[in-house]
Amino acid sequence: MTTTLDPPGGTGGVRPAGRLSGRRAGRLSGRSRAGLLFVAPMLVLFIVFRFVPVAGAVLLSLTDYRLSGQWSFIAVENYTRLLSDKMFHESLAVTLTYTVIFVPLTVLLSLGTALLLHQVVWRRGFFRGVFFLPYVTSIVLAAVIWKWIYDAESGLLNGILGVLSLGPVDFLGRAELVLPSIAVTSAWKGFGYSMLILLAGLQSIPRSYLEAAMIDGADSWQRFRYVTLPQLRPVLFFVLVIETIQAFQVFDAMYVMTGGGPVRSSYSLVYMLYDSGFKYFDFGYASAIGLVLFAIVLVVSLVQRRLVGRDD
Repeated sequence: MTTTLDPPGGTGGVRPAGRLSGRRAGRLSGRSRAGLLFVAPMLVLFIVFRFVPVAGAVLLSLTDYRLSGQWSFIAVENYTRLLSDKMFHESLAVTLTYTVIFVPLTVLLSLGTALLLHQVVWRRGFFRGVFFLPYVTSIVLAAVIWKWIYDAESGLLNGILGVLSLGPVDFLGRAELVLPSIAVTSAWKGFGYSMLILLAGLQSIPRSYLEAAMIDGADSWQRFRYVTLPQLRPVLFFVLVIETIQAFQVFDAMYVMTGGGPVRSSYSLVYMLYDSGFKYFDFGYASAIGLVLFAIVLVVSLVQRRLVGRDD
């Protein structure tokens, strides 16, 4: 049996090491049980309100469940129907186009604002609160305000264009302008959150790195490219992922500002999911749309991780 000596000043002799390690293991297991006890309420809530609905959606997508409660198991018929649905292809194209516009716009706006606030010393907290304020407002309120701004007859933006003799522009009535217009509204509404995350990332970069680059003769652009951006890569990856998820889930702004028009040019995947589930009460088909949307977002996130989040 393995033994250990008493520490200096002890009673002398030897003690079984197995007994000592057993006591430590008991204390650790007690701490683990206490930790699990504290975590248990939130863990239960997470399982009930996250995993159970996801499992229910998977099972629901394999049925033709209707509002009446009658259903039958149809396996993957909803998915095969989805692949041949022209409306699904159109709404997927709308969602992808909106994502391509919204994500770079939001990330660049957030990064530019974070860089400016990082240089500001006077009233930094005030300006940070001002830029973050749109994020805590309701998306419905923001959509209503921007719908008035874009109005072709009495909108603020067209009023300014009229003064410049550029004529009225129907931003929400033209198919080629509706997605950029909605993307600007969503970017204005949501960039404050990403701005704070990027600002925290900028403030965590050691000052010595930038000072060393300055000593080596690097100008502002070189310091940003070779020092700031590499250090921001994990934060930038997180921002890209959350903004991409936000873009694929767009619905509220389109519902309030355009109703999916004109001619379904702002009819997103989530809008199609909403109509299938709450307009036509085809819950199995709506669940299939939701799961396909989840798979698309997962693939896009993995690609972003490989391109941006991977370490050299």
